[in-house]
Amino acid sequence: MQLHFSPSMRSVTISSTNGFVDLMKIKVTACHISYRTLFHTILILAFLLPFLFILTAVVTLEGVNKCSSLDCLSRRLGPKLLGRGDDSGRLVKDFYNILNQVNTEQVQVDVNIPDNFTQLVSEMKSNAYSAKDFAIILKGMMERSEREIRKSKLQELTNKHFAASSVSKGIHCLSLELTDEYSSNAHARRQLPSPELLPLLSDNSYYHFILSTDNILAASVVVTSAIQSSLAPEKIVFHVITDKKTYAGMHSWFALNPISPAVIEVKGVHQFDWLTRDNVPVLQAVENPNGNRNYYHGSPKYIPLLNHLRIYLPELFPNLDKVVFLDDDVVIQRDLSPLFEIDLNGKVNGAVETCKGEDSWVMSKRFRNYFNFSHPRVSESLDPNECAWAYGMNVFDFHAWRKTNIRETYHAWLKENLRSNLTLWKLGTLPPALIAFRGHVQPIEPSWHMLGLGYQKNTNIENVRKAAVIHYNGQSKPWLQLGYEHLRPFWSKYVNYSNEFVKNCHILE
Repeated sequence: MQLHFSPSMRSVTISSTNGFVDLMKIKVTACHISYRTLFHTILILAFLLPFLFILTAVVTLEGVNKCSSLDCLSRRLGPKLLGRGDDSGRLVKDFYNILNQVNTEQVQVDVNIPDNFTQLVSEMKSNAYSAKDFAIILKGMMERSEREIRKSKLQELTNKHFAASSVSKGIHCLSLELTDEYSSNAHARRQLPSPELLPLLSDNSYYHFILSTDNILAASVVVTSAIQSSLAPEKIVFHVITDKKTYAGMHSWFALNPISPAVIEVKGVHQFDWLTRDNVPVLQAVENPNGNRNYYHGSPKYIPLLNHLRIYLPELFPNLDKVVFLDDDVVIQRDLSPLFEIDLNGKVNGAVETCKGEDSWVMSKRFRNYFNFSHPRVSESLDPNECAWAYGMNVFDFHAWRKTNIRETYHAWLKENLRSNLTLWKLGTLPPALIAFRGHVQPIEPSWHMLGLGYQKNTNIENVRKAAVIHYNGQSKPWLQLGYEHLRPFWSKYVNYSNEFVKNCHILE
């Protein structure tokens, strides 16, 4: 930056070393400008010179020192400094318009969709895509990714379904080993309970628990956790019901692993004289799987009588008045004897409602979650907003139950669903029970029964610790490898890993 005074003092020229010659020239006329005015001019220039110096430095650092016009300079220095407009907003708006246009178009089959981002960039460089071409290809990549994600999720659900409904290698081994023990070891065949304790099986002053399962390991956890959590284990009577193929192994386990001071009974469904085809229409599906399995989409999970057995409990235990029914995927963490003192107000089923609670996913179940309300038979008979309740820990008043037509209603709706090709509700035994027990359910405190440990990995651990009964309902059972690791210890602490059969079958190794 240079300041040049002419010899006659009639002009002052400011020039830069970067090519901006005569950027500012002031002509001074001797007859009109006094020395005082000249002094003021120089003083003003003294203030301007630092700014002009900084301006020139910025231009040089930004690499625009070759600009030969103010237009070039203004573009480089920015729109706000010299009043030029910014094109970036317009470009973004134009691209949004192109995306909206492409959103309504179909991606043609012959469009070459890159496999990844690197390939996309490479093809853009080589093919000089227009903005619209780029948008169409991007849409094609997104649609393909969405299809692959849906396919992966479906495959995951399918694998989980088969893993959950099948018998794991360790549990199958345990059943075989104990069945073999039953045939070779007299101690494994000893009477359960011993003859002197038989009267207690129908003594209503005791706390009677009923468990229906073909999973020996799961049954051992339910029974062990209930007894260890009880304040009066000597008052507990457990009735374990299993199928014919598992009976020998189940009997062996509890014969060889006494649960004293509690009393236990193990019975197979084949040992109940009442369970006949005349009394139990569901037996037709059990005894003729080839003719009915198509109705159940090839899944054996929903056919076995054990899943429907709870609807026949008052007839199977005619001498009992009140019981607590337990699923095999629960763990008892608190004394359950107060459940037998709950006033059910003349109702049959004391259960936890599942339409309200902290967990908005697990505890948000109403009838609309289970039934197909697009079917006229359902829509005309049920209310989609009616609150559902949980199976798995239920207080049943058999005395009140025997005065109702619950079993007949259950049968009628099962037959209706079969006639409708299983389109009335999702597979399972809860939907028909929700209908059969309508008007017969007494809600109990939610802390008695916590659900969702088999499908909700974000379960609140503190709430798990406080619950009386925790329920691993869902596919991620704790005895399977797909069970949630942080929730398994609440179950596995009741597994006797030092037991010879458990070690030999490498349970959960």
